Amino acid sequence: MITCILLAAGSASRFGSQKLLARLPDGRRIVEAAAANLLLACPENVVAVARRDPELIQVLKACGCEVVIHDHADDGMGTSIAAGVTAAAGASGWVISLGDMPSIRVGTVMAVADALRAGARIVVPVVGGKRGHPVGFSAHYLARLLALTGDTGAREILNADALFIEEIDVDDAGIFADIDTVANLKRQTVAEPHVSREDSTNH
Repeated sequence: MITCILLAAGSASRFGSQKLLARLPDGRRIVEAAAANLLLACPENVVAVARRDPELIQVLKACGCEVVIHDHADDGMGTSIAAGVTAAAGASGWVISLGDMPSIRVGTVMAVADALRAGARIVVPVVGGKRGHPVGFSAHYLARLLALTGDTGAREILNADALFIEEIDVDDAGIFADIDTVANLKRQTVAEPHVSREDSTNH
């Protein structure tokens, strides 16, 4: 069983407010759009959220997500990954995505999950040779994911085990499109929350 982990515990300091609750041009909150595509691609899911964000917690629960309250969110993204993996430690792999990236296509998430099911250790989507999100890890990395700390996320694992990374080509600019500022939000376009014909051929 592959579980998707959505990271939604960041402080959003560059945005100036809780950016995941900001509205996209289509009217949905950023995190609603990110969660919608993730849920369609991967029904087994966990979302790591800081206790300080009760409204965000309620929004995610309304989306149908399994929310994990993360009490050490200020210690960095690595601890958020560890919290999500802890809650889904019995999975055969994890697809780790970011709550501020609502434009990742459903088909891209599916492709990463499918590569894990096929035996890959680490999976990264690429466009034109450039890597993006989400990133998949097999159960081989359980102990190392649980031990993550700091703000670098899982980068140390990617660097140390570069030979085991499987890159999959996708036609999806959303793998690069995170929202850090209000200017990013105004320029954002969002993938439709369903599997399109094009998506279904990419995994």
